[in-house]
Amino acid sequence: MNILVLGSGGREHTLVWKLSQSPKVSKIYTLPGNGGTSKLSENLAGSVSDFDGINKYVQEKNVDLVVVGPEVPLVEGIVDYFEAKNVRVFEPNKKASQLEGSKSFSKKFMEKHNVPTAKYKEFTDITKANEYVNTMEYPSVIKADGLAAGKGVVIVQNKDEAIDTLNEIMADQVFGSAGSKIIIEEFLKGEEASILAFVDANTILPMVPAQDHKAAYDGDIGPNTGGMGAYSPAPIIDDAMMTKVKEQVFDRMLSGFQSDNLTFRGILYAGLMIDNKEIKVLEFNVRFGDPETQVVLPRLDTDLLDIINAVIDDNLSDIEIKWNDNYAVCVVLASGGYPGSYEKGKLITETDTTGDLIFHAGTREENDSLVTSGGRVFGVTALADNLPSAIDSAYRLVDKINFDKKIYRNDIGKKALKYL
Repeated sequence: MNILVLGSGGREHTLVWKLSQSPKVSKIYTLPGNGGTSKLSENLAGSVSDFDGINKYVQEKNVDLVVVGPEVPLVEGIVDYFEAKNVRVFEPNKKASQLEGSKSFSKKFMEKHNVPTAKYKEFTDITKANEYVNTMEYPSVIKADGLAAGKGVVIVQNKDEAIDTLNEIMADQVFGSAGSKIIIEEFLKGEEASILAFVDANTILPMVPAQDHKAAYDGDIGPNTGGMGAYSPAPIIDDAMMTKVKEQVFDRMLSGFQSDNLTFRGILYAGLMIDNKEIKVLEFNVRFGDPETQVVLPRLDTDLLDIINAVIDDNLSDIEIKWNDNYAVCVVLASGGYPGSYEKGKLITETDTTGDLIFHAGTREENDSLVTSGGRVFGVTALADNLPSAIDSAYRLVDKINFDKKIYRNDIGKKALKYL
């Protein structure tokens, strides 16, 4: 098969890397790709939101399957676009993608189908939202309703912070139209975990659990980012907890899809808060997570292309998905200033990383050199048969890659050591 992967980040490099291992794959294209995907696929110029432009490549390159990486084209309806043209495409359609595209839609869906989540209120009027902050308990969580690249969630500690945040999101529109509606949620205590699942019309199969590190700085402090690292497995999700998550979250979501006639084929990502063995859903995404993909897919032993085709054809129940027992740790190398403003075009130097799991995110080739082109630049991943070794190996790899103003967290995965 000829495959086109859409996107330019570490998730997409990981998808290209995993799909390239399938003997059924003839050629992989990536649009627009990065400096890492170019080593495994042919990068194509273009925008993931230019559906007609993508379709021209699909026809010219005889593409058999389109795999969508980022959330924006999903919310914009790219799956519907290609399904109408009888092109095989992987990930949920526009209606189902509202689970990520609108936090209001997602919360209402969870309430309707008894999926545990935080209590909340939604507002489109900033005056009414400001009135509500007088009655809130603190800390609380304020979320932009729409897509905000993983940064539209703010934990506020008091009334003044709440008012400032509402002004930034709703009045100043720091997240654009995503902040025209906001959700104010109760603050949930506990430990976060991420579980992704493959979903077709009849079956939902969870993947191995992972834990993301969203805060910018060590100790889980600082502003939220798209993710500064991840590890898998997440020891907080033992077999008993995994069973509970499947029953209370994934099975109820699948039942809700079926009862609401909501066609969902693709990836369902559940961001969870675990406290005293109780589960609440923080958010749903409708695609592979980043950087969770960088620690989950290296543990997948089954051919990813077989799973994708089974999802599209509603044959997921026929697939036995196998995982290896390795621990995986991914440390994100970011540009100085991220998640705020940062400079691009920094020259990247590296010692020999051949054979290592170095997933490019914000990189591009320029005059036979590799330079930075984004906030998150690399996802440096290591595998080992125990977590301490995986952590040590990942940080040894971190030292092999250098660019001006490189930043990263020094504590990825270390919070899990207490469970071992």
